Order: sequence, then structure tokens, then C-alpha cells
Amino acid sequence: MRALARTAGIARLALAFAALFFVLSTAASAAENFETQPLTIVTRDGKAHAFVVELAVTPRQREQGLMNRHEMAQDHGMLFAFGETRQVLMWMKNTYLPLDMLFIGGDGRIRTIRENAEPLSEAIIDSKVPVDFVLELNGGTVKRLGIRTGNRVESPLIESLRKAQ
Repeated sequence: MRALARTAGIARLALAFAALFFVLSTAASAAENFETQPLTIVTRDGKAHAFVVELAVTPRQREQGLMNRHEMAQDHGMLFAFGETRQVLMWMKNTYLPLDMLFIGGDGRIRTIRENAEPLSEAIIDSKVPVDFVLELNGGTVKRLGIRTGNRVESPLIESLRKAQ
């Protein structure tokens, strides 16, 4: 009888571990993969600031964005492409990093900027004008590098979409 109870206990434990493994593997597979590419911001005084950006081009990638990340290299960011020119609304839900958001037109020019978006906030961040892209950088980057509206953003993705239009 004890052997039967012990066997049942082991079976329940094995089942619990299997369920935990399934949950963890499902969560890990739900995370999107992002391609990277170089991106340069050219300021009005001709200074070029280089970054490596992850590309958020599919609906699932755009939905995930930088959520649940706790760090990002100073020269990295994420470029969101929407496939159309429109007003864009963003938020910081589940995003732990303060971010500078640069709203970019199809011509590669920065239209509006939101500096130091508050981590974990569900407040809507509005592009205020129709744009094609959003570039997210670590909070404080805009101020540190003197980035302003009207500056030019150069990237293979922006260039390829500009040529397609």
C-alpha cells in the first residue's frame, strides 16, 4: 500500500514538472525574434549618430516591442515599421525601460519626439501627425545627442520602403 502511495506521489510530481516545462517552453516560444540592422541619425549640424536597431515589422513584433526587457545597450534601439502612413498610438505597458520615441515620416525625417516615456505606463503616446515609423531609444538619448525634429534617420528599411513608394 505504501509503495502504491509513493508511486502515485512520484507520478503527480512528474506530471507537475511536465506541466511546468510546457508552460515555460510555451512562454519562451511566444517571444518574437527580431532582425537587426544599422541605423544612423543625422542632426542638422551634420553629426551622424550610429545605432543597431531591431526591426518590428510584423503585427506580433510590433505588439511585443521592447516589453519585458530590463536593459538595452546605449547604441541600440527598435524601429517599428507600420507599412502605411498614419497617426500612431504607443504605450509603455510591460516596458521597464524609459524610452525616447521618435516618430518618423516616410521620407526619414523625424516629425515628433516623446522623451523619457514612463516605464510601465498605460498612458497613450500619440505621434500627433501621420508617420510611417517609430524609433525607440533609451531614455535620455535625444537630449544627450541633441536630436531634434527635422533630423534625418537613415536605415536600409526606411530606404527600401521609400524606394517602393
